[in-house]
Amino acid sequence: MTHRVPSLHARRLALALVVAVGVAAPHPLPAQNADSVKASHEPLFTRSDAYYAAGFIIAAAAMAPIDLAVAHELRDSTTQANEFFQHSATGFRLLGNPGAISITTGMYVVGRLADRPRLADVGLHSAEAILFAEGVTDVLKVAVGRARPFQDPEHPFDVKPGRGWRRSYYASFPSGHTTAAFATAAALSGELGRLYPHMDWWVRPVLYGGAGLVGLSRMYNNYHWTSDVVVGAAIGTFSGWKIVRYNHTHPNNRLDRLFLGTRVAPTASGGTSVSFSWSF
Repeated sequence: MTHRVPSLHARRLALALVVAVGVAAPHPLPAQNADSVKASHEPLFTRSDAYYAAGFIIAAAAMAPIDLAVAHELRDSTTQANEFFQHSATGFRLLGNPGAISITTGMYVVGRLADRPRLADVGLHSAEAILFAEGVTDVLKVAVGRARPFQDPEHPFDVKPGRGWRRSYYASFPSGHTTAAFATAAALSGELGRLYPHMDWWVRPVLYGGAGLVGLSRMYNNYHWTSDVVVGAAIGTFSGWKIVRYNHTHPNNRLDRLFLGTRVAPTASGGTSVSFSWSF
C-alpha cells in the first residue's frame, strides 16, 4: 500500500524546509558599519567551502525521499483549481525571475544616477550574488540532467548527466528561480543588516519568507521537485553570503572599482556626463 503525506502537512513541510535553509544560515556579515570591516587577503573560496558543498549534497539526499509524496499533494486537483494559489504562484515565479535581477540592477542604476552610493553598492553586490548563484545552478542543471516533474511525473530519480544542455525539461536540478530568490534574500539581508542593524529582526524573515514562496510556487507549477528547491535555496543563500562578505572584506576590488568608481551626473544642458575613475 502506498502511504501519502497529508496535503497540508506536505505543503508546510516543504515550505518550512526551504525557508529554514536561509533563515538558519549565518549572517553574511555581523551587524557593523562598512568602515569597521577590515581588508582581507582571503580568497573568494576557502577550504571550508567544501563543507557547504557537502551540505548541499546532504540536503538533496534528505529531501529526495519525499519528492514524490509532496509532488502528488501539490498536483491534487483541488489544490490546482484554487485561483488564489494559481495567481500567487505566477506572482512569486516572476519575483524569482526576472524580478530578482531586475530589482537589484534597478537599485544599482538608480543609485548611480541619483548619486546614492549606498544604494548602488547594495544593488551591485546583490546582482553579483544572483549571477554567481545562477552560474553554479546552470552548470549543475547541465551536469545532472534531471527530468522535471511534468516530464516524468512518477520518477523523481530520472537523471542522465549532460542532457540538460539542449533540453530544458531535463534541467530540473536545482531550481534556478529559487536560487535567484535566495541569493537576493541573502545579499539584501546582509547588506541591509550591515547598514541598518536595527532593521535586521524583520528584514531577514520577510526576504527569506518571500524567497521560500518562490520555491514553493515552482513546486506548485510542477516544474521542480522538493530537493531541486532546497538545493537551489542552499546555493542562493551561500552565494549571497559569500559575495557580500567578499566585497566588504576586499574593498576597492576590481568590480567595485569598475562599477562603483564611475560617476554619472546631470549637465546644465539637461544631458548627463560620465566620469570614470578606473584603476586596476
